[in-house]
Amino acid sequence: MTGTQLVSVVLLGAGVLVAVVSSLGALWMPSVRDRMHFLTPVTSLAGPLVGAALAVANGWGTTTGQILLVVVLLAVTGPVLQIATGRLVGERGESTSERGAG
Repeated sequence: MTGTQLVSVVLLGAGVLVAVVSSLGALWMPSVRDRMHFLTPVTSLAGPLVGAALAVANGWGTTTGQILLVVVLLAVTGPVLQIATGRLVGERGESTSERGAG
């Protein structure tokens, strides 16, 4: 295994670990507002780590540019989407919604 492959695997593993831990944490939270806090690590850490792993694995090129563009868009729009969702939840008064409620 080369150094580039090792760096790529480590970055990918870290990104997947952050996403899995955030998902498991969100499962344990009772309210929508509490669960929303677990979205931030996915958009601000897991996405960029996975994107960096793919960029390292692919090397520089148009594919890497597209990957990095998607990662930047995720990092920029993720918090905005979370704020909009939080406002909607606050307006509707759904801060203690039941799990599994449709």
